[in-house]
Amino acid sequence: MSPDAATSVARAVDELRRGQVVRITSPAGDLDVLATELADDLVLTRLETDARAGLIVTARRAAVLHIVNQPAAAGQDVVWIDRPAWLDLAATVAIADPGDDLRLPFKGPFRTCVPTATAAAQAAVRLAKLGGILPAVFAVPAGGGTPLTAAAADILSYARADRLRIVTRARLPLDGAPDTEVVAFRPAEGGPEHLALVIGPRGTTPPVLTRLHSACLTGDVLGSLKCDCGPQLRAALAAITAAGGGVLLYLQQEGRGIGLINKLRAYALQDQGFDTVDANLRLGFEPDERDFAVAATMLRLLGVGQVRLLTNNPDKVASLSAHGIDVVERIAHSMPPNPHNADYLATKRDRSGHYL
Repeated sequence: MSPDAATSVARAVDELRRGQVVRITSPAGDLDVLATELADDLVLTRLETDARAGLIVTARRAAVLHIVNQPAAAGQDVVWIDRPAWLDLAATVAIADPGDDLRLPFKGPFRTCVPTATAAAQAAVRLAKLGGILPAVFAVPAGGGTPLTAAAADILSYARADRLRIVTRARLPLDGAPDTEVVAFRPAEGGPEHLALVIGPRGTTPPVLTRLHSACLTGDVLGSLKCDCGPQLRAALAAITAAGGGVLLYLQQEGRGIGLINKLRAYALQDQGFDTVDANLRLGFEPDERDFAVAATMLRLLGVGQVRLLTNNPDKVASLSAHGIDVVERIAHSMPPNPHNADYLATKRDRSGHYL
């Protein structure tokens, strides 16, 4: 992907997150889109100057709402819902956000259609996911005005791993691991920054003892008992130090890649009785949206090609291997459960295939 194309995608993400209209172009037709959760009456009215906006949601969210009249032959992972006159802004936001699903369980009936600009519709949802907001957008065929524009093909092919680079590094003594260097990575066009902690005198001596750790503010910093992230982080640092060195990648992929706010929404759904997988699905996401190609790129930039991987997640092993990193050994990395995360760990084992 060219630098200009990557920059246009990054700018489109920022514009969508600001609650502004973004134009997505494709050979089959262009769409003007607006993030549902960030819309207000003024911007929505401006979007609907020439046509009533439809609502694009993921097939995952549509399945939760039992919207089954989307033509199966289309094979798309997004669903376009026509909005009748009674479906105002507040009611439409309730379709996108599952927080009130139990309080307001009956939604519809809905009429759906297959949009002509299917690539633009798919790109619109991908743009929302890249921005860490709910994957649902208002959409109309592109009209007048000059909104910020990005090509559907660029959005759908955009990969932060392809544009990652080292921006700085420094000595960072840690409690229990004083011989540590921190290395910061950032996509060339901006975006989430990831960190590598290179620990000990044999930090990059192959095969490198390695842990891929996805950022978890609630667990790593606040000490949440709902997950095992904080204990896993501290145990990994201790294990790498005891082994004489290795690498811990701290990946900004909060909530299995759905972002901090959406993770907190998932927590609220868990309080309603849904497990961690179903919570993500109700929000319209896949069970795991993380991109471990980013981790493979970081390791290559550090000169690491062969690892011993601290993980219980088979997807991490498979993804690193698929992206050219030789995983010579998987080392179990389990933490004891507590009364608040026992069900969460059981779900990881039974529904996500973790070795627990």
